[in-house]
Amino acid sequence: MTRIGYARVSTADQDPALQEAALQEAGCSRIFVDVASGARATRPELDKALDYLRGGDVLVVWKLDRLGRNLGHLVTVLTGLDDRRVEFVSLTEGMDTSTTMGRLLFHIMGALAEFERGLIQERTMAGLAAARAAGRTGGRPRALTPTKVQAAQNLYAAGTPVGEIARILDVGRSTAYRAVAAT
Repeated sequence: MTRIGYARVSTADQDPALQEAALQEAGCSRIFVDVASGARATRPELDKALDYLRGGDVLVVWKLDRLGRNLGHLVTVLTGLDDRRVEFVSLTEGMDTSTTMGRLLFHIMGALAEFERGLIQERTMAGLAAARAAGRTGGRPRALTPTKVQAAQNLYAAGTPVGEIARILDVGRSTAYRAVAAT
């Protein structure tokens, strides 16, 4: 059972020494350190640490927020570790997935993340419904107004090639094709 540490500081001005010392004291044989904002999706040292871990190993962090960008990301990482039979320890929070209490905490976190995703989805749907009720629709504005579509159809009926219609209307060929096909 190898203990691997992961530390992260948000800026180059911050010093990861406190985290590294705690990880060394926890028995980590190797420590990966990222200097990256917690909001950044790419953290190369975290990726290396996750690749390095094997079944039976333990990933140790100083604090939960050093590992995950948000609750959903944290649960995703921890689920991936669990699938690979890698244990997880957070020193500050005292979370250890090799214990019954640690596994319970992990499952509660997963339930909370699912709940959070559901709330976000409900709020998004409510916002879209309110926008539709106010007459707004999402998406990109149409490139051609109904008047321009009619002009494109008239030009096409008069024998103008679609490529020329696209140039005249200042749109792509595929948009011009859709306009002449919409009858």
